[in-house]
Amino acid sequence: QVQLVESGGGLVQPGGSLRLSCKASGFILDYYGIGWFRQAPGKERELVAHIVSGASATYVDSVKGRFTISRDIAKNTVDLQMNSLKPEDTAVYYCHALRIELRSVSEYWGQGTQVTVSS
Repeated sequence: QVQLVESGGGLVQPGGSLRLSCKASGFILDYYGIGWFRQAPGKERELVAHIVSGASATYVDSVKGRFTISRDIAKNTVDLQMNSLKPEDTAVYYCHALRIELRSVSEYWGQGTQVTVSS
């Protein structure tokens, strides 16, 4: 079965850390561009971090210096390390995989994991 599954969300106090993990089944993540998106209540989904083989990772300005995206080829996972968390980081976080070829596009979304930053 082809799917993406996120894990690692939860409740954390401001200033704390969480590590999200996105595991792929049925396809090889390293062949895809991987993005971590988030969506807060009443807001649009936004791209937080992105990684693709052969290029540097990119981040939205609001998380630069606090979040780090990384991939583990052997485990077929992409993680998002989140440090110095703020209440405004509260959202559902989604993993997204995209591969664009000459005649086809393959795209997958995970089901999302809730991150709540609150004291």
